[in-house]
Amino acid sequence: MNDRAKVLVREKIADGGIEMLKEKFDVDVDLEGELSEKIGAYDAIIIRSATKLTADLIEKGTRLRVIGRAGVGVDNVDIAAATRKGIIVANAPDANTVSTAEHTIALLMALARNIPQAYAAMKQGEWERSKWKGIELAGKTIGIIGLGKIGQQVARKAAGLGMRVIAFDPVVAKDRFRELGVERMETIDDLYAEAEFITLHAPRTAETTGMLNKDAFAKMRDGVRIINAARGALIVDDDLIEAVKSGKVAGAALDVYAKEPYTGPLTEYPAIVVTPHLAASTGEAQDRAGTDVAAQVAAALEGELVTNAVNIPALREEDLAILGPFLPLSVKLGRLAMALAGGRAEKIEVSYFGNMANYDTRLLTLAVLNGAFEQTEEQPVNWVNARVIAEDRGIQVSEESKPKSRDFTNLVRVRVFGDGSEVAVSGTTIGTDNRLWLAGALGYELEIELAPLMGFVRYEDVPGQIGRLGVAFGEAGVNIANMAVSRTRQGGTALMAVSIDSPAKPALLEGIEKAGFLDARFIDLG
Repeated sequence: MNDRAKVLVREKIADGGIEMLKEKFDVDVDLEGELSEKIGAYDAIIIRSATKLTADLIEKGTRLRVIGRAGVGVDNVDIAAATRKGIIVANAPDANTVSTAEHTIALLMALARNIPQAYAAMKQGEWERSKWKGIELAGKTIGIIGLGKIGQQVARKAAGLGMRVIAFDPVVAKDRFRELGVERMETIDDLYAEAEFITLHAPRTAETTGMLNKDAFAKMRDGVRIINAARGALIVDDDLIEAVKSGKVAGAALDVYAKEPYTGPLTEYPAIVVTPHLAASTGEAQDRAGTDVAAQVAAALEGELVTNAVNIPALREEDLAILGPFLPLSVKLGRLAMALAGGRAEKIEVSYFGNMANYDTRLLTLAVLNGAFEQTEEQPVNWVNARVIAEDRGIQVSEESKPKSRDFTNLVRVRVFGDGSEVAVSGTTIGTDNRLWLAGALGYELEIELAPLMGFVRYEDVPGQIGRLGVAFGEAGVNIANMAVSRTRQGGTALMAVSIDSPAKPALLEGIEKAGFLDARFIDLG
């Protein structure tokens, strides 16, 4: 039988992306036909903007593990439905970064120098030098709303033109503004008051939809010029037209529209430059989108980290370098804590200590939940739907960050609360190869490398106990690969943590029980 995953390419992507997938999976390029009748046979599907993946279609994709969108926007995918089913939705957000930034600058230049209008006049046999007199960009202030990857590219290019660059983005760190040489505006109204050009690079959300309306225009400088190569819905068209007609807005250059294809009144005004959504329409961007999304789909199908998943918190490259080694550790700590708690949980608390606490740790928390639930749920569990499963089970999830750690540079602690009890485990990574290290369990401090098969035995701290345990393991034919012991106080209770070479046999558990030890638990972390 062929056990290779099957991938459906529903819309045209770069040949390089298809060839990349064919090396590892069975790939069908099928651009036509009824999708609802086919989608159930595939583990992954790749689309662009034309295919609408509704909740009903996603429900029929019984094998689907990943949806790849060759491009940035995922408005045509029901993200909530995919997330609930544990389907990763990945896009190619960086594919058109350069193309979009360059098109933004092209719109900026066209707007400042009236190039489209002068071109059209000359094509009609007119020579109107004075009519289409423009303005210089050097020394002018451009305000960027949204300092993401595209916004940052635009900032660099605008600075190269000698412009003063200001920006508003409440989620970007102040240090990033300083690195880019961009002046940070505390409020968007501050940007409106200073900018002579305003370019939009914000996503479409409930807060940003219609953000440039008559109230916003009223707060801007007289004669401001607007550029939008982001999302058409960010601007209220009628309000923009009125602002242009009144002279409040000297001009606008638009590449995107609330409804496309667009043939409305914005095309009727010479002061409004329009292009038919060309920002990403370069050969390089289209090819890059296909190969980028193919790589994301391949990573998802092979169980690797999907860096561009829209329904998993994304890590910046600099964050991934620090936190990446803790992802497998977090999965195992989540699995271990839940197993030690007997699968019962009302609350899961994840704490981060040390340098790692200064980074975005949300993905690590998802890794903990993934580990906690993957052996207790009938449905497939992954980093996509782990938090949804917690909500469905009524389990409260919390996380805390503490920049100081007593004994380790970085430490992850997972606590599971349930039935009035608490189980806590903690761990870190050791060495240049980032070995997974257990630092604490069940209230005891430990130092032992995590292994696929682990055992934990509690006993009274009296002489001879370790020897009796060794005998029990030997009589059961179970070899101890590694061992660590810890105690609360002399003469109190102690814990032996072991990694073993083969699964614990019933005879081992019987031998431990007969020897009078307090309890023993063996857990498969493989």
